[in-house]
Amino acid sequence: MKPIGQIASVRVVADGSTARRVGLTFVLLVVLAFAFAAPRVDAQGTQKKTPQAAKTTQTTPAPPSPPRVSAPPDAPLTPAARDAEARVRDAETIATLSQEGRLLLARDQVKLDGYAYCSMSVAAAERGDFRDSIEAASRALVVARQTDNANLAALSRRDLAIAYSYAGDLGDAEQYAKEAIAAGAKNPEQVLAPAHKVLGDIAARRGDPAAALTEYRIALESASARYRPMVLLSITNAQIATGDAAGARATFEQTSGVKETLLAPLRKRIEGNLLLAEHKPQEALAAFAASATTGGSDASYDSLWAHEGMGRAYLALGQRRQARDAWLAALDDSEKIRARFRSEEFKTGLFSDTQTVFEETIALVVEDGDYPLAWTLSEKSRSRALLDVVRNRLAANVDEAQLNGRTLSLDDVRGTLRPGEAIVEYHGLPDRMIAWVVRPDGIQGFTLPIARKDMTLAVGDFRNAIIRGRPQALTYGTKLDALLIQPLGVRPGERLIIVPNGALHYMPFQALRNAQGFLIQRHALALAPSASVAVQLVRRQQRIASNLVAFGNPRIAPEFDLPGAEAEVRAIGPLFAQHEAFVQSDVTRKTFSDNAPAGRIVHVATHAQADTVDPLHSRVLLAPAKQPADGPDPMLAQDIYNLKLDSVALVTLSACETALGRIERGDEIMGFTRAFFYAGASALLVSMWPVADDSTSLTMRTFYGSLTKGEEAIDAMRDAQLAVLADSRFAHPFYWAPFDLMGNWRLSIAH
Repeated sequence: MKPIGQIASVRVVADGSTARRVGLTFVLLVVLAFAFAAPRVDAQGTQKKTPQAAKTTQTTPAPPSPPRVSAPPDAPLTPAARDAEARVRDAETIATLSQEGRLLLARDQVKLDGYAYCSMSVAAAERGDFRDSIEAASRALVVARQTDNANLAALSRRDLAIAYSYAGDLGDAEQYAKEAIAAGAKNPEQVLAPAHKVLGDIAARRGDPAAALTEYRIALESASARYRPMVLLSITNAQIATGDAAGARATFEQTSGVKETLLAPLRKRIEGNLLLAEHKPQEALAAFAASATTGGSDASYDSLWAHEGMGRAYLALGQRRQARDAWLAALDDSEKIRARFRSEEFKTGLFSDTQTVFEETIALVVEDGDYPLAWTLSEKSRSRALLDVVRNRLAANVDEAQLNGRTLSLDDVRGTLRPGEAIVEYHGLPDRMIAWVVRPDGIQGFTLPIARKDMTLAVGDFRNAIIRGRPQALTYGTKLDALLIQPLGVRPGERLIIVPNGALHYMPFQALRNAQGFLIQRHALALAPSASVAVQLVRRQQRIASNLVAFGNPRIAPEFDLPGAEAEVRAIGPLFAQHEAFVQSDVTRKTFSDNAPAGRIVHVATHAQADTVDPLHSRVLLAPAKQPADGPDPMLAQDIYNLKLDSVALVTLSACETALGRIERGDEIMGFTRAFFYAGASALLVSMWPVADDSTSLTMRTFYGSLTKGEEAIDAMRDAQLAVLADSRFAHPFYWAPFDLMGNWRLSIAH
């Protein structure tokens, strides 16, 4: 990957003449994880201590450090900053998980046998509840230590490796797999085989099939009869990836026993891949067609992957039109499938992801110059990705149609925009980025030759420089503006509603910069999960009553105290005709659920933590009902789906990094944002990094001041950021750029 300074200047391709697509690669999502659960800081850089609560993953690229606001660019980190870095680094360690396991065990009304917790962990991982899986394994770790049970300790590490691997946290998965191997020599079938299989999966996802093959073969040596077919199928996949078609054929023939099992459709698809590797596309076409099932709950799912494989076979035959039709049929199938986690695909190393099909189809239609169809497919992909993550894990009364909204037509979106407004939408592919600019008078499409991995690294460099208060942030912002904004020909003064994708969810677009100034100085900005969602949110009530309900500084423990947040809540209240504030011990879950629905604007100033292992476990930390507090009472993202906030127009989360979470290919970051939109809010104000008290106070006073004077939210947000930028104390983007407005950009307060 290239550092940001070495990414070549872009050459915009708007005619579909990009390079031909390469063959399908089975890719899991790559999760960017930054300094979650980081503290608020005051204007002098003093950090408020934040204990470890919700834990987050650490994956490529390495998370940037907490801010070093007042220090010179190259000065050593302060002790507080080092402590915060250590919290991030240690988030998923044995010591931390053991501590959590002890707390969980203490709260369990019924204590189970240690092996029962392992069974719970496996079951949770199998259904995709990764945080629940990790918490069960953490309990097993504690029981193993209490009973001095080495076998249980090895099994619990195996379960942690599986959970983190399924979740896409490859670094922690690798660590625990190796620890399981070191401790599990006496139990090869149950520990060594699965742990080596995890290491093979990790190597495969990192693009090293040779290393994967080595680990899979070691796993095969001790695999049980039940586990052996899964390992053999993984070996077949790795051999195909290394170009050893003959070896793959020999291995594949050993798996004939799974023909009558749940693995049969998977095996048939692997056969199709093998036939393509053997340069037999016509036979591969037949194999993929045969992989479709005719009935049952998974029929649409199997049909999707049958059509996907057929598309690749048609391409190998040189039949582009048939390939396009097959992939479009696959996407039709995707709208019919029931979302659930399919662990059998992870077990066999066939890491199928519906977003892969969207990417293949988008690339193909862009090469044909059909940018409007590519835009429609991108919109559909965002809806599908959310459903795939949430799956069937929310309460039964959560409506899927309301959850996703409708994918609107291009004409519908264009018809909602006013003159002077434009939606700028991005979709990252492995080797390029597609961008669209949608206006009332039409749509323009662009191909930006920026590889996904390079964009990920560039955004990480930029964000890291901002959080650490470094002057290089300005240089990086200039480079990224030239890559992402300049080629699009946005018109002077246009309001821009930006729909990010992938790493761009971590991009503070307002801090991009050219010779005319920062992007926020040139344009009013808002973000949205998709163009369809943006339009549906902006169609909700736009003029609301001046009514604020605010919550700040919940009383949890001294290390959680946020006096600046309490002052913030008290300061903004008088700006509203009606206002009510809850602070300290009054900021409980019950107080929130009882009072938040009565507000038109809900302001929450507290700690928040994004969980990148399981976004539905992202949490806002509130005070427990009983005082003195023994720790926070978290309100999880999955709890927010069950709130009724239909009268609430705007939710402000003036907390640490509330906009962050787990990136899903094709959709927005999964955490708080969609949960609050589902609950009824039409706009959110969320933070992208640890916020500073003084600059945040100025941001909020200015934002709400403009809003209560009748300005629309997008302009009020611009006023606020420009006001902070104009203060010489806060000239660096760290201070003025952390907050993003998401959703209904036209929201205003009647006065």
